[in-house]
Amino acid sequence: MKDIKFPFLEHTGARLKSFEKGSAEVELYTKPHHLQHLGFIHGGVISTLMDNTGWYAAMSNLENDYTAVTMEIKINYLKPATGNYLIAKADVKRQGRTTSFVTIELMCEDKLVAYATGTYAILEDK
Repeated sequence: MKDIKFPFLEHTGARLKSFEKGSAEVELYTKPHHLQHLGFIHGGVISTLMDNTGWYAAMSNLENDYTAVTMEIKINYLKPATGNYLIAKADVKRQGRTTSFVTIELMCEDKLVAYATGTYAILEDK
């Protein structure tokens, strides 16, 4: 598998926790700048974490001369996220020649707060 660095995700404070064939986990210890005006973790932080975790899972199945980009992601926000720790877990459900379909769960302090499905296009990495 590839050794992948993603500067934008690192800029958010998130960290790749697990990267195995067909799955990935990304964690984030929340800071005050991750919150929205009511004190909940901002939806943009959640969506960024989930999309990137799905991308890592899609990438985990690819050979070195291929990459992936997000085609579509649908996120269901199940409840407000309040806490100091987020972890997103993604699993590839179907890998084809040109697309990868991934599910992502986001936990906040051991509570499921968001669920997503994502489709990632598989491209040659030139």
